[in-house]
Amino acid sequence: MASVHLTGPRVAVAAKPAALGGLRLTPASLAVPTGRRARGLVVRAATVVSPKYTSVKPLGDRVLVKVKTTEAKTEGGILLPVSVQTRPTGGEVVAVGEGRSFGSNTIEISVPVGAQVVYSKYAGTELEFNDADHLILKEDDIIGILDSDDVKDLKPLNDRILIKVAEAEEQTAGGLLLTQANKEKPSIGTVVAVGPGPLGEDGSRKPLSITPGSNVMYSKYAGSEFKGEDGEYIVLRASDVMAVLS
Repeated sequence: MASVHLTGPRVAVAAKPAALGGLRLTPASLAVPTGRRARGLVVRAATVVSPKYTSVKPLGDRVLVKVKTTEAKTEGGILLPVSVQTRPTGGEVVAVGEGRSFGSNTIEISVPVGAQVVYSKYAGTELEFNDADHLILKEDDIIGILDSDDVKDLKPLNDRILIKVAEAEEQTAGGLLLTQANKEKPSIGTVVAVGPGPLGEDGSRKPLSITPGSNVMYSKYAGSEFKGEDGEYIVLRASDVMAVLS
């Protein structure tokens, strides 16, 4: 995979999905160099760490992630200009903080150094360190651990749930065939995996009541959407699940 070096402020804008390794994120966001805030766009400026500093040590419940390189080509081999290259939302954990404090107890970070993770699209603070793009973010902003290129293998963290989205209806109740543009986006799916649960005020985990295999209805605009090898997936918090269907 080609490595593209980007410096200076960045803007995240909506665009057609592109591949991140074998994983596709939907919708994708793009990294566009800019020096100002444009209407409707979110400006993100990367902090450049001077070469005189040789390490970055996150504090508390923060994690340092080395961001995956930006896709420079389409699947067909066409070179992409910088303005339309997808901003990755995954990378490798290279350092972690000491954990969260609960009274006199400290709960260590559950994500190990070396883990390949997927994180929330707009989370964290960007920095350029050792000529590579990094991100410092809170542990709770990490969606899950993904050691393969297929989202169905994702291990959700905390109170997050991985759901395989149901197929959109091909026709109306009256038998009329629906075009792709008229198909309603489903908000129903099957639970594939669940996280260990959120941390309570005493630092203990509270297991989720939702179990793998359950058919659920969830909030239509919640979570992060992904395209897997066998269909669409979504990762969201347990609080965004509205009902269990049976």
